[in-house]
Amino acid sequence: MEEWKLYDAEYRLMEIVWEKEPLSSTELYKACLPRLGWKKSTTYTVLRKLCERGFLKNEASLVTSLVKKEDVQRYESQAVVEKWFDRSLPRFVAAFLGERKLSEEEAEELKRLIDESRAKREGE
Repeated sequence: MEEWKLYDAEYRLMEIVWEKEPLSSTELYKACLPRLGWKKSTTYTVLRKLCERGFLKNEASLVTSLVKKEDVQRYESQAVVEKWFDRSLPRFVAAFLGERKLSEEEAEELKRLIDESRAKREGE
């Protein structure tokens, strides 16, 4: 599912759009300048590429996203698990946690997500 692949610079621009949309292309440039240190030409080049790839729409200088942040994050996280952990979610979680201790709230949230996933699977 290569169509969801974003490079780091593209993702950083997308974060600004997701946070502030809808915004004008000028507002986008002004937001990119302090956060990313980009010149106007860099901002507009990345914007144009993301429009060509179907991530953003720039109509009448109004920029909006065509994809949800959650969809891109889901793709990217699945790609990491597939590429680096042989599609093993438990191996990914073990590597991610390492020596880190989960808070009670984090453990409960993970348990809830697992329970929801099981319920979906059983409902199929």
